[in-house]
Amino acid sequence: MGGADLVIVSNRGPLSFSLDDGEQLVARRGAGGLVSSLSPLVAGTDTIWIAAAMGEHDRAAAERGLMEIEGFRLQSLALDPDRYRMAYDVVSNATLWFLHHGLFDLARRPRLDRRWLDAWTAYQQVNTAFADAVVETAPEGATVLVQDYHLALVGAGLARRRPDLRAVHFTHTPFSDPSGIRILPSTVAEELLAGMAAHVSCGFHAPRWAQAFEACCAEVLGSVPPTFVAPLGPDAEDLGRVVSSEESDRWGGWLTSLLGDRQMVLRVDRVELSKNVLRGFLAFDELLAAHPDLRERVTFVALVYASRQGLPEYLAYRTEVEHLANQVNHRWATPGWTPIVLDITDNYPRSVAALRRYDVLLVNPLRDGLNLVAKEGPIVNTNDGLLALSREAGAWAELSEAALEVNPFDVAGTADVLATALTMSSAERAERSAAIREVAGRRSPRDWLDDQLAAAES
Repeated sequence: MGGADLVIVSNRGPLSFSLDDGEQLVARRGAGGLVSSLSPLVAGTDTIWIAAAMGEHDRAAAERGLMEIEGFRLQSLALDPDRYRMAYDVVSNATLWFLHHGLFDLARRPRLDRRWLDAWTAYQQVNTAFADAVVETAPEGATVLVQDYHLALVGAGLARRRPDLRAVHFTHTPFSDPSGIRILPSTVAEELLAGMAAHVSCGFHAPRWAQAFEACCAEVLGSVPPTFVAPLGPDAEDLGRVVSSEESDRWGGWLTSLLGDRQMVLRVDRVELSKNVLRGFLAFDELLAAHPDLRERVTFVALVYASRQGLPEYLAYRTEVEHLANQVNHRWATPGWTPIVLDITDNYPRSVAALRRYDVLLVNPLRDGLNLVAKEGPIVNTNDGLLALSREAGAWAELSEAALEVNPFDVAGTADVLATALTMSSAERAERSAAIREVAGRRSPRDWLDDQLAAAES
């Protein structure tokens, strides 16, 4: 478990703050997969968690310094809002995310101009502020777990100023290969990789991403730092609590009314370019065209929520997603049957209710560091549901023995995989479903945390 010798460093923290009716600051559990995975493991311990103050009330709380609240020891950093936005929006989200996921339209983006270089300076400043906080707060000899691509440079500052600390970096995204890293200015690529290499070790969810990082370091730095692979597992206990909740049960009733005796293809995702929502809808369209017998017998339920609405590419993508769903429905809908049910709201209990009863879970990202839904779905499903999984997801390395393989770029091939899944015999479905459930449940958040702690001591 966590303790006084453990410091977690992440962009988003375990708590967010708001005002109650009496205008007093109150804390609530923060959002995001990292927070939900780590929080139960360290809450109530002496672990220190250092994170950015994300909003106005978070910034007000940050003035208190190191807080002991809701079972956490939280150091919230009130960074300069303009510099933070430059670092977060321009470098982390619009550059590094696109780079590692292979999303750039290289004829147009990125545009590494003077404004971008200023944003890179802001990224350096944010990382320095985090390093300063660790230097000032971490106990002697502490283990420091630095999370994700927003904070790639923290280790360099710690190595210079606090060599007593054992700092590990963990990347939750894919990692670019050497041809991709060459997009960055040479000095930036070198600083980025050297910053990560300054940690004791660098962790990834899949061997492929660790190997890509190693290849980049070999080409740019001329050396390869220690790495480790530690896939995150689902929190079965937390999922069980949601499954048994009244709210999730109510949404299960909603699904029963919606579907009747129809089969369900499900996706639970963000409206995110890398998630490949459009090709999933196009594949369903091809499925209905090629298999008339499946019309009115299957519904595609897409429970997705908005992401990065400050970036124009994401606003445009959301519009495309909504337009394509309408097109498919216009082409195939009949009285009483809507082929694609699309809902762009964040509703976790409803998503868990849907995961319990899907016939096919479609997880077809263009590239993904892991994709935890691909594991959570099989854990809670009670309908002998099958997993159609992109071979470009980090989770493919673990789940390939039981999932149905999807090439995310192959629309016709994806349609064929859906057809195979929907028409599979009951006996084979049961066998495959049991196999994927067993594989998906092999690891837990505890295993993932232990791997990082072990890497710090290696």
